[in-house]
Amino acid sequence: MSAALQTIGPVMLIGAGKMGLALARGWLEAGLPPHNLVLVDPSPSEAAKELAQDYELPIHAEAVGLQPNVLVLAVKPQVLAPVMESLLPVVGAHTVVLSIAAGIQLAQLTAALQTGRVVRCMPNTPAQVGKGMTGAVAGSDISAADKAAVDALLRASGKVVWLESEGDLDALTAVSGSGPAYVFNLVEALAAAGEEQGLPATIAMQLARQTVIGAAALLEADPAPASVLRENVTSPKGVTAEALAVLMAPDGLTPLVGRAVAAARQRSEELGRS
Repeated sequence: MSAALQTIGPVMLIGAGKMGLALARGWLEAGLPPHNLVLVDPSPSEAAKELAQDYELPIHAEAVGLQPNVLVLAVKPQVLAPVMESLLPVVGAHTVVLSIAAGIQLAQLTAALQTGRVVRCMPNTPAQVGKGMTGAVAGSDISAADKAAVDALLRASGKVVWLESEGDLDALTAVSGSGPAYVFNLVEALAAAGEEQGLPATIAMQLARQTVIGAAALLEADPAPASVLRENVTSPKGVTAEALAVLMAPDGLTPLVGRAVAAARQRSEELGRS
C-alpha cells in the first residue's frame, strides 16, 4: 500500500472509460481512500458502475462543488477542448492537472486551464492488470511535490518513465502507448500462420497466445537483453534460425515495425496540431 496515495486526495477523474477505470482501480487497490476519489462521467459504462458499487463511489455527471488536489483528464483528445472549458472553475491554486489525452500539448493544456501545473502522460492498456508502461512529462510550474504525487498515482498501475523533452512523448506514444496493439496483432498473425500449416484454429490461437504470454514473462524475469534471450532460443542452422532469417532480413520485421512506429508518431503529432 502506497503511503503517498493515502494522503494525496482528493483526486477527480474526468472520464471513466477503459483507461480511466484502469487507473482508478489501480489507485484504489494501492491505497487511495475511496472518499478521496471523485468520478465524473455523464454516460458511465457498466464497468464504471461496477467499480463505483465495489468502492461505494458516486459518479457525477459533471464536475461541480470541488477543487481537487489532482485533476485527471481521461477523455478522448477530440473532445478535450470543450471539456477543459467546463473545468475552469474546478482548477484551484492547489490543483495539479494530469492529462492522458494523446497529442494534446502542455501549452494547450496550460492555456485552456490557465495553469502551468500540468503533466502530460501516456499510459498503455496493460495498466488494466497492473503491468502498464507510462511516459510522463512535466509542465513549467510542476514542483517536486507535484511530480511525486503524480508519480505515485501512475506507479499504481505499472512502471513510469519521466521524459525531459515533450517532443519525445509522441515517440513514446508510438512505441509503448500503441505497442500492445502491435503485440496482439503479432498473436493474430502467428495463429493465422499456424492455421496455414494445418493446425486447427483454436489450437493455433492457444499456441500463439501462450507463446507471447510466456515470452513476456521470461522478459520480465530475466534482465538479459532481448537479443540474448532471442539467441538462447536459436540453435545454429536450426528451425528457429530458419524463421529468423526471414524475420531479420533487410525487408523483414525491423523495418516494418519502424514504419509502423513512424506512422503512429506522425498521427500523434497531427492530433496535437488539430
